[in-house]
Amino acid sequence: MVHIRFTSIAFGVAALSSALAFPAYESLSGLSERQLVEAASESNRGGGGGGPGAKVPPPPPGPPSFTGAKLVDDARHPWMPTRPGDIRGPCPGLNTLASHGYLPRDGVASPEQIIKAVQDGFNMDNELARFTTYMAHLLDGNPVTDLISIGGKTPKTGPDPPRPAIVGGISNHGTFEGDGSMTRADAFFGDNHSFNPALFEQFKDFSNRLGGGFYNLTVAAELRFHRIQQSIGNNPQFSIVGFRHLTLYAEAAFPVTLFVDGRRTGAQAGHLDMRSAESFFKDMRFPRGFFRAAQPSGAGPAPEIFAAHPTVPGRNVAGVNTFTPDTSLGSITDFCTFYTQFVSKTLKGLYPNPTGVLRRNLNINLNFLYQSLGAGAQGCPQVFPYGQN
Repeated sequence: MVHIRFTSIAFGVAALSSALAFPAYESLSGLSERQLVEAASESNRGGGGGGPGAKVPPPPPGPPSFTGAKLVDDARHPWMPTRPGDIRGPCPGLNTLASHGYLPRDGVASPEQIIKAVQDGFNMDNELARFTTYMAHLLDGNPVTDLISIGGKTPKTGPDPPRPAIVGGISNHGTFEGDGSMTRADAFFGDNHSFNPALFEQFKDFSNRLGGGFYNLTVAAELRFHRIQQSIGNNPQFSIVGFRHLTLYAEAAFPVTLFVDGRRTGAQAGHLDMRSAESFFKDMRFPRGFFRAAQPSGAGPAPEIFAAHPTVPGRNVAGVNTFTPDTSLGSITDFCTFYTQFVSKTLKGLYPNPTGVLRRNLNINLNFLYQSLGAGAQGCPQVFPYGQN
């Protein structure tokens, strides 16, 4: 198993956020206060531990027994087109896993299902899989029912099976999803989750000019920096504060480590061809006969991508081209501040005074998050915003 060190865990999510700037009460993890109360009320019917809709979050799964390359575009996981009511979102990896049945095809899953899926389908490192999943779930999921949407917020019922309560999703801007995506537009322009053909053409142009037709680390570093500058210049609300500063670089690293066929070695390793890129980003589909990575991996190259053009956290404060640094909420070089501020400020703002099943489940998931930090937790004490019981 590849050990994900402190700096790598800090980069652990793609598709992501300016979460820490959210005012308290504006949103409760993608759900309004009324919706959250309704969901908790429905789940608590029947008394006792929380009723039929509530669930005590189970411990996260550990690493699989086999962690080598294997065929994942297999007969047990055929690609299927989306059905009416199925949900997809800003993350091409999660979209692909749902379209192949590694995740529920409707796009609504539990943290346990997501961790298993990213390990089985992409061979993502276990620590990284847990970190990204619990960050997403705490920000955008339904802690009462232990479910999260990989896209937008769900209605109360879904295609199959019916959903027990409203479920938040990672398309909720300002929590898990954020500005500067390589293939999705910023939320300011309307659609922050759908594949953007113009941005993908830019992705291909950089890959052709700088990578000889492949997306690699050189391309990742230059395109990552270009998209930041592009958004500074045309999005008056552009923000890469806090969590989004970490995840910008994971987003750029994942196609190099997770979308390249695991049988590629030597000079071919870490080089994503454009046909495969289009399959993941546009079609939400494994390339034909795709083998997952040869060893557990994830955001390992992110520090190298950052080092090519270091960009501090910040936001446009008065329209376009007014980018102002803001490191108060942590950064990729100050992970302990990020973790502390996330728990004590962001999450506390989203859930100011939880009680009952909600409080219990938040505490359980917060503990799972801290345990996932591994080496990243060294010297960074655990924070308990709702007490330890």
